[in-house]
Amino acid sequence: MRWCVVFLLGVFAVVEACGPGRGVGRRRGSRKLTPLVFKQHVPNVPESTLTASGVPEGRIDRNDTRFNDLVPNYNDDIIFKDEEGTGADRLMTQRCKEKLNTLAISVMNMWPGVKLLVTEGWDEEGYHTPDSLHYEGRAVDITTSDRDRSKYGMLARLAVEAGFDWVYYESRSHIHCSVKLESSQGAKYGGCFSGDSTVLTSTGVRRKLSELQIGEKILAQDTSSNELIFSEVLLYLDYNPSQKREFLKLTLSSNRTLIITPSHLVLKETLEGYRTVFAKSISVGDKLLVSNNSHSVVTDSVIEVSGVVRTGVYAPLTAAGTLVVNDVVASCYAIMDSQAIAHWAFLPVRLGWNLKQATLRVWSVISRPFRVWSQDSAAVRKISEPGVHWYPRMLYTVAQYLMPSHMTG
Repeated sequence: MRWCVVFLLGVFAVVEACGPGRGVGRRRGSRKLTPLVFKQHVPNVPESTLTASGVPEGRIDRNDTRFNDLVPNYNDDIIFKDEEGTGADRLMTQRCKEKLNTLAISVMNMWPGVKLLVTEGWDEEGYHTPDSLHYEGRAVDITTSDRDRSKYGMLARLAVEAGFDWVYYESRSHIHCSVKLESSQGAKYGGCFSGDSTVLTSTGVRRKLSELQIGEKILAQDTSSNELIFSEVLLYLDYNPSQKREFLKLTLSSNRTLIITPSHLVLKETLEGYRTVFAKSISVGDKLLVSNNSHSVVTDSVIEVSGVVRTGVYAPLTAAGTLVVNDVVASCYAIMDSQAIAHWAFLPVRLGWNLKQATLRVWSVISRPFRVWSQDSAAVRKISEPGVHWYPRMLYTVAQYLMPSHMTG
């Protein structure tokens, strides 16, 4: 009975690939909201850091292909100043639109009769600094419709609660809000590693994740014995060769590097042993598990943590639930800080894979008794279809209402 409860918790708790979950609809406990003070920003880091809104991708104009990713916001509960008369202030990324609509509801609930006012949205005129997120539709400047400056501190706090990734009480006349880069649905469910990261296959070939096929066996760690094993790739949680994403680059003392999304899980040495933590919590001096030349596990110290942008996101799921990427041991999971529950959540995937392989083997014996099984197994290997796999997408839909916020990245 106990294992059933754990499994159900895992399924409804969910982990998917990596990256920033939206958290829409998550219940919050009642607590007193504290207004921001002038020049305060949340989080207390620069806007361009990965734990805030991240690095700029580059200015978007109307002839840019990325212009098609911007969506208009016609919410009647929001007033758009639109000084240019072009409707540019209404254009923004989907993520920015969702956060802004959520904030509009909070404003009306906090101050009946008052609406949210957007004074600046997407900028095509070049009025901001060169690296401004206004040029990408990822930032808005806001006030209240009554222009009551005494409300601005609380307005900033409401923006934080609405889910904006960086909120700044920038001036006496407005609040500045911005969001993370989001070029497709993959950013909602996440992505894990860059395509130029490598894994070691059971055939001794070191292969890039961009070239890895479903069904191949790659080096991983058995979490029950902590020994390195070769484990089959069951599917890709996220596979998008063309998507641009922000990553953390962890550089180790041995010159190994791991390029990984901030909410992905890695194995870190602690006083109690080893445990999985979010990559974004790793700092200089922390020790990670790595594979040496004899395929045994040792520790290696982190000497640098930096942010990079790469094109291509890959999140392979192995039967073991772990993998060794660029010789660094990592989890296949993200968003949630429990490797055990995450692995339970994907038990149906492993059972389905085993059933499929058993069926293929029986069919092979019946129809082609003289053919070597290893040849048949190679036939099931294939490249994953681009996008987020339906199973983690389904789990995410359920979990955004049920997963405790303290367990998420």
